[in-house]
Amino acid sequence: MNIKVKQIKINQEYEKYIFIVILLAVIFVLLFNLFTYNPLLGYDADDHLQYIDHLSRYLPRALDLPSNTDTREFFNPPGGYLFSSLAQVICRNIVTSEDLFTTCKPIYIKSTQIFQSILYLLTIFWSLKALKIINETSKLTNLSFLLMFSILGANYRTISMIRGEPYILFFLSLTLFKFAKLSSKKFEYTNFDIATFGFLIGALALSRQWAFLLFPGFLLLYFINAKIDKKRYFKFISLSFLIGFASSSWFYFSLFFRYGSFTAFNNTPVKFSFYNQPLEFYVPTLENLRYLFYKPIRPYLDNQFISILYSDLWGDYWGYFAFTSRYLNIGRNQDIIGDYLARVNLISLIPSILIILLFLKGRNIQRFNEVHKYLSYSVLFSVFGYLWFTIKYPMPPTGDTIKTTYIIQLFYLLVFGASIYLEKLKTISSNKYFLVITIFLIAFIHNFSSYLSHFPYSFIKSL
Repeated sequence: MNIKVKQIKINQEYEKYIFIVILLAVIFVLLFNLFTYNPLLGYDADDHLQYIDHLSRYLPRALDLPSNTDTREFFNPPGGYLFSSLAQVICRNIVTSEDLFTTCKPIYIKSTQIFQSILYLLTIFWSLKALKIINETSKLTNLSFLLMFSILGANYRTISMIRGEPYILFFLSLTLFKFAKLSSKKFEYTNFDIATFGFLIGALALSRQWAFLLFPGFLLLYFINAKIDKKRYFKFISLSFLIGFASSSWFYFSLFFRYGSFTAFNNTPVKFSFYNQPLEFYVPTLENLRYLFYKPIRPYLDNQFISILYSDLWGDYWGYFAFTSRYLNIGRNQDIIGDYLARVNLISLIPSILIILLFLKGRNIQRFNEVHKYLSYSVLFSVFGYLWFTIKYPMPPTGDTIKTTYIIQLFYLLVFGASIYLEKLKTISSNKYFLVITIFLIAFIHNFSSYLSHFPYSFIKSL
C-alpha cells in the first residue's frame, strides 16, 4: 500500500513538472510571436484594420458601425474590435503627428496582440477552473487539458491575428466555468448568476457570428436531459438568454435593416444544395489524401473540407504563419515548408484520433451530465453549422471559406471534453494515461516549430 501511495506521489510530481514546462513553452511561443509576427500578414488583415479605423473615428462619443462600403468585414460584430479601436483613440490623443491614423496603426496592432495573448492565457486559466469543478479535485493544474489544447497549432495563429475568434474562446471558457459551477449546485441560482450568464451569452454573440453555434446546446438540454430539474433550468436559461438577446440583438437587427439579413456576409449566398460543392469537397480522392501527407499547403488541397481543416489545424495550409503564399514572388519558406508540414500532419494523426476517442468516452461519465451533453451538442452544431456555411457560400476552386480559425471553438470543445475522460483514465490505468500523455508530448515537441511565426517583424516593410 505504501509503495502504491509513493508511486502516485511520484507520478503527481512528474505531472506538475511537465505542466509547468508546457505552460512556460506556451508563454515562450506567445512572446516569440509578439516580436516576429505582424498581423498585417493575417487573414483579410486590411479589411479588419479598416473596421478598426472606422470604429475609432467615432469612439468614445458614438459606436458607429462600418458599412459594406467601409470594409468587407462589416458583417462582424464590434466586440472583437473594441480594444483595438480604443487603443487607436488613446494613441491619437497622446501622439503628435500629421497622420495620426498611420502613426498609431503599429501601436494599436501591437497592443491588440499583447491583449489577445493575455486573453489566451486567461482562456486556459478559466478552462482549468471549470475542469477543477467537473473533475472534483482540489488541484487547478490539469496536464490533460493544457497539453491537448497546446498542441493545436491553429490556436497560436488565431491569437496572433486581429480577429473576433480569440474573444469567443475567452468568453466560452468563462461560460463553461459558470455552467459547471451551476451544474454542481443543481442550478440553484441567484439573480446575479442569471445576469452573469446572460452577459456571457451577449458577449459571445458580439464577438463573432460563429458563437451562435454554441447556443442551441443549452436549449436542447431542457428537452433531452431527463435528470435536470426542467422547471428550474427553463427559468434560468430563458432569463439568461433574454439578457443576452437584449445586450446583443441590436447589432443583428442593424444588419437586418441595412442588408436584409440577420447574418449578412460579404459574399452572396446560393440556395442550399449538397450539389453546390463537388464530390471531392466531401470525400477526398486518393490523390488528395496523398497530398495531405506530402504537401499539405495551398494549392494542393483545393476546396476539400476535411483535408484543409485538418492541415490548417495542425499546420499552416493557407500560408499565413509558417510560410507565405500571399506574396509568392518575395515570400518565405513556401518551397521547403511543405515537407515539414507533411510530417506534422502525419505525427498529428494519432493525437487527432485520441482526442476524438477520449471525447466520445467522456460522454459516458455520469457526473456533471449536463456539461458533457452540452459539449456533445455544441460540437455537433459547430461541425454541421460550419459545413452548412461552406455549402451555402461555396468558394471553388480554392475553398477560401475553409479555415480552422473560423471554427476554432469546435477544437476547443473537443479538447475540453477529451481532457475530462483522460483525467479519469489516470485513476483507471496510470500506464495507459502516461502512454497517451507521452504521445501528446511527442507531437508537441515535433510540431513546436509550426507554433512559431517564421517571419521577422520587419518582413512586412519589405513588401
